[in-house]
Amino acid sequence: MRTLNLPIAFVVTTMSSLSGAFTTKPPLFVNQQKYHKSLISMAPEDAAATLAGEKKSGAAVDVKDVYLFSEGNKSMREILGGKGANLAEMSNIGLPVPPGFIISTKVCNDFLERNELPANLERKYIEALRTVESQIGRNFADTRALPLLLSVRSGAVASMPGMMDTVLNLGLSDAVVENLIRLTDNPRWVYDTQRRFIHMFSDVVMGIDGELFEKALTDLKAERGAKVDLDLDTEGMKELVKRYKEINPNVPDDPYTQLKLSIKAVFASWNNPRAVRYRAYNRIANDSGTAVNVQAMVFGNLNNNCGTGVGFTRNPATGENVFFGEFLINAQGEDVVAGIRTPESLNAIREKWPKIYDELFQIRDQLEKHYKNMQDIEFTIENGKLYMLQTRDGKRTAKGSVKMAIDMVGEGLISREEALLRISPEKMDFFLHPSIDPKAAKTVIATGLPASPGAATGIIVFSPEDAELTAKDGTSVILVRRDTTPEDIHGMKAAQGILTQLGGMTSHAAVVARGMGVVCVSGCEKVTVDVKNEILECDGQFLRRGDVLTLDGTSGEVLLGDVDKIKIGGQQDEDFQTLLNWADSYRVLNVKANADTPEDAQTARLLGAEGIGLCRTEHMFFNDIERINTMRKMVLAETQEKRELLLNDLSAYQKEDMKAIFLAMSGLPVTIRLLDPPLHEFLPKDDDTCEMIGELDVIKKRCEELEEVNPMMGFRGCRLSVVYPEITRMQVTAAISAACEVVKEGSASPEIEIMIPLVSTSKEIEFITPMIKDTITDVLSEYQLPDKSIPYKIGTMIELPRACVRADAIAKAGIDFMSFGTNDLTQSTWGFSRDDMGHFVPSYIEKGVLNSDPFVTLDRAGVGSFIRMAQEKALSVSPYLELGVCGEHGGDPESVRFFHEAGLDYVSCSPYRVPIARIAAGQAVIRQKERMPKLP
Repeated sequence: MRTLNLPIAFVVTTMSSLSGAFTTKPPLFVNQQKYHKSLISMAPEDAAATLAGEKKSGAAVDVKDVYLFSEGNKSMREILGGKGANLAEMSNIGLPVPPGFIISTKVCNDFLERNELPANLERKYIEALRTVESQIGRNFADTRALPLLLSVRSGAVASMPGMMDTVLNLGLSDAVVENLIRLTDNPRWVYDTQRRFIHMFSDVVMGIDGELFEKALTDLKAERGAKVDLDLDTEGMKELVKRYKEINPNVPDDPYTQLKLSIKAVFASWNNPRAVRYRAYNRIANDSGTAVNVQAMVFGNLNNNCGTGVGFTRNPATGENVFFGEFLINAQGEDVVAGIRTPESLNAIREKWPKIYDELFQIRDQLEKHYKNMQDIEFTIENGKLYMLQTRDGKRTAKGSVKMAIDMVGEGLISREEALLRISPEKMDFFLHPSIDPKAAKTVIATGLPASPGAATGIIVFSPEDAELTAKDGTSVILVRRDTTPEDIHGMKAAQGILTQLGGMTSHAAVVARGMGVVCVSGCEKVTVDVKNEILECDGQFLRRGDVLTLDGTSGEVLLGDVDKIKIGGQQDEDFQTLLNWADSYRVLNVKANADTPEDAQTARLLGAEGIGLCRTEHMFFNDIERINTMRKMVLAETQEKRELLLNDLSAYQKEDMKAIFLAMSGLPVTIRLLDPPLHEFLPKDDDTCEMIGELDVIKKRCEELEEVNPMMGFRGCRLSVVYPEITRMQVTAAISAACEVVKEGSASPEIEIMIPLVSTSKEIEFITPMIKDTITDVLSEYQLPDKSIPYKIGTMIELPRACVRADAIAKAGIDFMSFGTNDLTQSTWGFSRDDMGHFVPSYIEKGVLNSDPFVTLDRAGVGSFIRMAQEKALSVSPYLELGVCGEHGGDPESVRFFHEAGLDYVSCSPYRVPIARIAAGQAVIRQKERMPKLP
């Protein structure tokens, strides 16, 4: 691999940043391509690795199989997983953490490869268990003294809440149960703990349907008039254990066998369907694996002097700097997370145990200052003593993440650069999408907890499978459940909103919805959800599958029907605007918008677009019946004379729209793409439409003549300009006429860029460019304006591999810019049809053949290599050529990072992706700077 030379421009940037963030946006370097010349000259595989920020593996690290908490720290998450690394860290800074040990992620990968634990692993973890026994003063499987019981929990490198499996209360044999009853004189607690273990072990380790146990519990509560689990007395719990054993009489009685099987089950859960889906949704590597955390149990369900809770060091929904969380007396942790009982706020601890609350609050402050981030904590109180069971960087809403980032910079906890890197650009959609219109008429049928903000409307569905299937065709759905479990992840992902009858602000539904940016109202106890019969009942009103519901995740209101919404575009949120300004102060890439109408142009400028990088002129015809029928008549015209008559009408439509676009974008460049889609797309599809255009038989015959077998590879793009030059002259005339009129009116200063699509040879450019220039000269003369009174450029859209290979010849043909149309370039590189790839690409992703959808995130190795090739060839003959991207990849954060690192000048994306691209472009500069060698 060649040495990476530092261009002067980058050294200047790096030196400037040493004294703090840029106070103004850094200048575009003389074509940023020089900034990355050394990258372009690398071998493709080396450049791809460098651009991806991948590090060549250095000296091998000696990784153990088993670590005690005292042997780890927070920096070891790749080995210990996030949960294990943080348990070790909390232990080492003196917090009250029950002792335990961690089996490393390395073992997970070994297990998954061989389907068996390493031969000597049992000896190692038993040795660690002996240390834990000495630390806590209890022995595992002890039938004479108070025994040590264990929890066995997963812990991936990246947080995957609830996606993998856990076994609690492990170590209960029949003899241990009898011993515990004798020693504690608390048989109800012992039976409660035993039934929880049987249920969890049977489900997680032995694959027995957990619903069988839930039904047994529900039936027993109904028989005994118990509303909640706590209402069951000792005899009730004893009977429940009996019924659970009838469901599964094969739970091993040997605690050591239980432990070994549980470790294997937790490792195996890395590949369960919900975990695989979650990794795909969140782009988590499939080979990173999970650790297994084995820890001494402490009990929140011993009696009413015990409890369990979940807390966030700041409000995860709003970002406010307030201690936020929920707590249940006489319960275990899964009761809070699963939402089986609706918990109380943390104030319940303050009222009941003020000293414990003060200790917890102090730990909250300590953890946030230590990690310099909002923490999601789990804790248990056992007989008045507080224990910390977990801390991790907390999931948060888009609004919460922005407010926390801004506030933490103000508090001196983190730098602006770190604040920007903490933002997930994709989640910033929240600021750009609807909220309930305050003036709208609405019917509130119930109010729950505002678990994840925003507004969503859809038809009611009651199962995750139905949600996923129904949403495939674009139908908006609201998933309604009593509560959610990790198995519901696919339906939650597909839904626009989630409503649960049970659960609190830290329930599974709330946490996962916030993490995915899905609107959620949880703990809506006024409603009754009958999943089996698909009925939602509220105060005698019955709603069924297919009825329309609106959720206001900001207020917690459940609204009947579709309610009017407004888009605020984030303009009114000061924190969001501050964040965007910070990103702009770092970024080098210009961010433009793909906008086809005056309304799109206005929105794009409002959201910070620095011009229009793609105006798809054909879209100007689709939204009006008169326009589209005129276009159809032109396409079907059999002679040039008929075509030109209709083109005059089309020219008037285009001029009208372009004038409005130039007004909206005055002083900024507007790239007008000549007609690109195949004429086939404009043909009428039914007899009624044919009769609106002309005589039915004649029109149908003409449609058959124009039908194409493979239209996306057929008569489209610049091929139209060559065969029907009158179409191109019409479009150029419309654009330049619109520009002339706004200039003469003094209402705008247009900057026009005319883009020739789907070029594959320089000969096409050489044929079309003179026609464009001659037409511009004619129009300027008609308006009596000097030749250079309307600034314009002529460029091309690079969408085909051949165009990349011949980019030097194309650049020499006299163009001013190249814009990579990455949608078609991906299609033509992969041989994937955008219209048909939905049949197989999801399976490719699920089975690991692809890491991501190449139409969503740019394929660096393939499409990226073509872009780099074209860039190198074009700049070799035209060093100041402007290079950009106008595919929707321009709004994908990971793709934006590649475009920055590759040295392009701009990206262009849909208007509502502009703020996302601005943030991603700023982050790309910071990430690249972090990888560069330190200056002396």
